[in-house]
This record gives sequence, structure tokens and C-alpha cells, in this order.
Amino acid sequence: MKIGIIGTGAIGGTIAKKLANVGHEVKVTNTDEQQVLANKAKELGAIPSTINELVNDVAVIILSVPTTAIPELAKDLFNDLPKNVIIVDTSNYYPFRDGEIEDLKNGKVESVWISEQLGRPVIKAFNNLLAHTLAEAGKNEGQEARIAMAISGDDESSKKVVSSLINDAGFDVVDAGTLSESWRHQPGTPAYCTELNVAELEQALKVGVKEDAAYLRDLAITKLMERTSPPSHEDIVDFNRSLFPQNPKIE
Repeated sequence: MKIGIIGTGAIGGTIAKKLANVGHEVKVTNTDEQQVLANKAKELGAIPSTINELVNDVAVIILSVPTTAIPELAKDLFNDLPKNVIIVDTSNYYPFRDGEIEDLKNGKVESVWISEQLGRPVIKAFNNLLAHTLAEAGKNEGQEARIAMAISGDDESSKKVVSSLINDAGFDVVDAGTLSESWRHQPGTPAYCTELNVAELEQALKVGVKEDAAYLRDLAITKLMERTSPPSHEDIVDFNRSLFPQNPKIE
């Protein structure tokens, strides 16, 4: 499959490398100068592209940039894009990093807002696992203790395509519903960065409370930043689980 990925950070770069490794043709772009981008693309097994080159002749475009960068994407970038090209949003909104976005502060679902900014439907995926989990914890289909990833969107055929990419990356898939339901795997919910299997993630998606999510998201950041030493990957996962008494992983 031909895939374009905008952003080559911890999430976008990992997705690019994993999908290129299993045979997909992956184009990448970022804001670096040409040679730096070329070096990064070579490291990932991908094709360096300008942003305008990237959106041409692809089946899927994956946005892996901070939420605050979404409005900065050219308003006409997707104007000539065929309607069957799937756009995937991997972002998570953090006010301390992205600044205050009034609509999101007032409770609008993150990916709904992003879809509005782009003027295109999007699929929410690749957002509810930590970068280390995405890079290191993938397993082949059918292996025991395979971690699951949530996906949301309004088009079933698009979700099926993106689900196949998630499987290629090494994770099971749980359909979390429509795009308006994608808050269930935003930061501050039981499904976010807690490393659950399919059955556990299905339960976590059901018990999230939308009105509590922003408070718990900010609480998690505050508590983790108060630590006297940087938290390990395991520390972050355990802390996220501890926020939710119903989490099946809490011992």
C-alpha cells in the first residue's frame, strides 16, 4: 500500500519504519531541511518527500504532528485529493504543549475538531499507546498477550484499511465507534496508554467519563513532572492505570 506520513517524530517515525519493514511504500515529510529529511527517511526505509509530493498517489495519509500544528497545514493541501484517500489522525491534545485551543477546552472531541480544520473526514488511530510501546511491544497476529489499539471513525471501509495497518504494526484492534466517540481513547481515559489486550480495552472504552478526561490528563502530567527523576516507561504505564480503579491491570 502507498502511504504518506506527515511528521517523523517518535510516533510518525515508528509507524513509518514498521510499515516500510513489512513492504508498504512509505513517503515521509517533516519540517527539516532537505538533507536532514533524506537522512531520516533512509533510516526509516521510507522515501523523502515535500509535503505536496507526499499527498499525491497515496491510499492513506497519516498525520503525526502536534495538535497545534494542524491549522498550519496548508488549507488547500487536500483540495485535489481523491475522496477515497484515507486521512489518519494520531495526535493527542496537551494544553501545556499545544497551548489553549478554545473549542477543545470547551469539550469538543479532538479528532472532530481536526476533521473540521482539514475539511476532510479522518480516522483516529495510533494515539492510545506510548511511543515506546508502539516501537517495542508489537507482536505477530495470534501471539499471546498482544496489546490492542483503539480506532474510531465514521467510515467502516476506511477503518478496515487502517485496522490492517495497525495489525501490520503488531497490535490487535478494537473499534471504539464513530469519530465523535474517539474521546474514549483521548488522554485522561482508561484506554489511554495503559497497555491492554482486546477484552480489557473494550471494557476500558466503556467506562471512560468524558467530563473527567481533561482533569485527569492534566493531573497525570503534573504528577509525572513532579517526580525527582524521570519516570521509566513502566512507571508511566503503571501511573496511568492507577488513575482508574476499574482498570483490569491493577493488582
